[in-house]
Amino acid sequence: MNPMTISEVSLQKRANSRRYWAWLTLTAIALVGCQHEKPHFSARGLPDLEHAARLTPVTLTNRIDPAWLTPATDLYTIGPGDKLEIDYLGETNLVTTITVGPDGKIYYNLLPGLDVWGLTMSEAKARLETEMAKYVREQPQISLVLRGVESRHVYVLGYVGTPGVYPLAAPMTLLEAVSLAGGPMSLSSYRQEAAAGASDQLADLRRSFVLRQGKLLPVDFERLIEKGDLSQNIYLEPDDFVYFPAATAKEVYVLGAVAQPHAVPYRRGMTVAAAVASAYGTINGAYLTHVAVVRGSLNHPEIAVVNYRRVIRGEEFDIALQPQDIVYVPFSPYRFLTRYAQLIVDTFVGSVAINGGASLVGVPHNGSAGIFIPIGSGVRIIPPVSPPPLQ
Repeated sequence: MNPMTISEVSLQKRANSRRYWAWLTLTAIALVGCQHEKPHFSARGLPDLEHAARLTPVTLTNRIDPAWLTPATDLYTIGPGDKLEIDYLGETNLVTTITVGPDGKIYYNLLPGLDVWGLTMSEAKARLETEMAKYVREQPQISLVLRGVESRHVYVLGYVGTPGVYPLAAPMTLLEAVSLAGGPMSLSSYRQEAAAGASDQLADLRRSFVLRQGKLLPVDFERLIEKGDLSQNIYLEPDDFVYFPAATAKEVYVLGAVAQPHAVPYRRGMTVAAAVASAYGTINGAYLTHVAVVRGSLNHPEIAVVNYRRVIRGEEFDIALQPQDIVYVPFSPYRFLTRYAQLIVDTFVGSVAINGGASLVGVPHNGSAGIFIPIGSGVRIIPPVSPPPLQ
């Protein structure tokens, strides 16, 4: 090997020096980048939600329609299932109790079938007398009395004293309906029931709700029940759904574009990725960059938006969840945070209503909360024979 000249040695030293400084610069950049991407951890060593993704408080609605606080002036109209007592005046042994059929008709005496669906009591009485006059010589005198209401109900379910379906024969306020159901499971009643071995849950007023025609009404149950604020005491309408969830439920609700939307048992240290995996992963069409975590009350929730795609790639830290959090995987990107939160809350309460209604008709539940079906999502719930492999 030929010895190097002085000039060649000098050039080699310069090249080595440049390589050294280049390596030192890249190392410093890498260290700074790692420090920037490093997840924040809480005192327990779990990823901290408040550092991982900023929770933004949103107010979905804060106004009660004044019309909801006044009773309806419409007279009661007859519907299928109602029980009517018909008394043919002047005739003995002609007092009859008849149930309105599913077709809205009653079958009385010689009448082939009289349609009374949607009629008031006075209108139905007049129609009965008119039709009976076709079959008798003298003008009939008929007394019509409503003996049972089966066509108009309100649903009060969840952790109340006596959950069930209650008839709505006259104007009824929310407090009256809750009182009929025995009131929400409070601390005192909880202790009594728990002592008898009949209950192990309290009602969560923060997440209690009234659902009307698929829409969440802005009723604040904490203000109504705990503070006696009658500005929240609305009048109920037929088919209103009132629900009191469990305050101590250890569950996380996974909704939206996942294979099986449902409530998964909460485990210490559960993250968004673990919750989505418990729902058997996302489906085609899921918008993974706008996965949301919703926490807190239904009227004033907090929401954090997570780039789930970067999380599963290891490019961002995962997020620690709390019991009763809602994890929502959207089908499309959102533009306005308040509307996005409203969509998630509406999906949640609609899903709870579906499961609550299913429990009334004897549909068995294999878990404490059943299967949650996002309204309008088009997702079909098909329990797998065995869990599919996670991608």
